[in-house]
Amino acid sequence: MRRAPLALVLSLSLGLPATALVGGAPEVPDPANQPEVMLVGVVGERSNFCTGTAIARDLVLTAAHCVLPGAVYKLLSFTANKTPVLKDTTLVVHHPQFDLKTMLAHRATADVALLKLAAPLNVQPATLLPPRQRVAPGERFVLRGYGFAVRGDGSSAGTLRYAALIATGQPGNLQLRLVDPATGGTRAGFGACTGDSGAPVYVEATNKLAIYGLVSWSTGPGGDSGCGGLTGVTPLDLYRGWIEQQAKRMESALSP
Repeated sequence: MRRAPLALVLSLSLGLPATALVGGAPEVPDPANQPEVMLVGVVGERSNFCTGTAIARDLVLTAAHCVLPGAVYKLLSFTANKTPVLKDTTLVVHHPQFDLKTMLAHRATADVALLKLAAPLNVQPATLLPPRQRVAPGERFVLRGYGFAVRGDGSSAGTLRYAALIATGQPGNLQLRLVDPATGGTRAGFGACTGDSGAPVYVEATNKLAIYGLVSWSTGPGGDSGCGGLTGVTPLDLYRGWIEQQAKRMESALSP
């Protein structure tokens, strides 16, 4: 099985919105007021692009492999006429148990990070899912992300889209695999793609969406390389305490 982390390396000139999430996923209404954001790590004239989620007005949750040392990380948003605007961050922290080599070897690791913002966002932050029972095969989740709609096409990234996926295999608290229920991952369907790393994976709780985990990797149909097959998720069950401690340390008020 060929898995790939979904951080995107692109020039900022490719950051104009078009479509996102492979499989023809629908758009999320009113994206400017949603907690999901685009993250850009700037190194010279190059950047890597991921998805993150505001869990406080000044704190963004994303995958640790999206915010590796050596870059300046900013939020990327767009004006009404599609002009890109970069917003500053002041601090990036990785879970201390995250190991990049472990992740690149396709094994579970603490792929979780937080970014403190220089100025608060004008959005309603997302909530973390409270502790719960083990995930059952076939359970439904909702993924939202800004990644590619067409594999290898940077111009197809930048619009917030969503897809309903289901748990497959033997779900555990270290890693969760999701598939499009219409395809089972055997042929191309809905799924995370390049740029969707760090995207939130939600479940519905008390009539609202709450974050269960974060996107870490994907495969193509049948376990081949690419997108549209499996979506690999890092559950937050084991890392919720660390997230809450870091938010308190950074004086950010998590959404209840």
